[in-house]
Amino acid sequence: MNLFDIIGPVMVGPSSSHTAGAVKIGLAAGKLLGEKVVSAEILLYGSFLATGKGHGTDAALVAGLLGMKMDDENIPKSLEIAKERGLQIKFGKADLKDAHPNSVEMRLVGEHGRKLSIVGESIGGSLINIAKIDGLDANFSGDFPTLIIHNEDQPGHLAEVTGMLARSSINVATMQLYRASRGGEAVMVIECDQEVPEETLEWLQKADGITKVTYFSLKEPEETR
Repeated sequence: MNLFDIIGPVMVGPSSSHTAGAVKIGLAAGKLLGEKVVSAEILLYGSFLATGKGHGTDAALVAGLLGMKMDDENIPKSLEIAKERGLQIKFGKADLKDAHPNSVEMRLVGEHGRKLSIVGESIGGSLINIAKIDGLDANFSGDFPTLIIHNEDQPGHLAEVTGMLARSSINVATMQLYRASRGGEAVMVIECDQEVPEETLEWLQKADGITKVTYFSLKEPEETR
């Protein structure tokens, strides 16, 4: 047991799941998009939909998209700040099946036209899970630098990717593999012990059979410039 288990996260409340977790989901989604968010459709599900307004879940999700962390005192003002910055926000109800009760679907558009859809879950104590990315299973916590690689479901791609990571001295913490159908679209979710270098990401993006590379970094925005 550590100190976090005893006293909980340092956060702006009132709820670790509906507020702090929601901030982390928004922050993770913005990082996964990889560019400034200019519009966001935020679709709430379950308890997020039923009680989220009272817990400030809407403001918390937007705060994360704006780059705020869960202890930022400006979280309650995030909707106003988003409007000032020209971030277009639309809220609605998510049509999800068998999802975690604290779930949200976010459909984002970036300043350079990049689009991203994620389903995020706040699973308690400010812990989160990104359950889907662009309609495919993902399931990662946001606690490690993470590669999400969409590829054609063909032999050799897994060995190619892991070989490149080994050459870059990247140790794999966990790996999950999913596919929509045999021979169709597949996805690798690879949590890493080290940050993945830019040149490795560029190589992966150009590799045959890989259709999309999304990277979640733990670095602060100023560190990635």
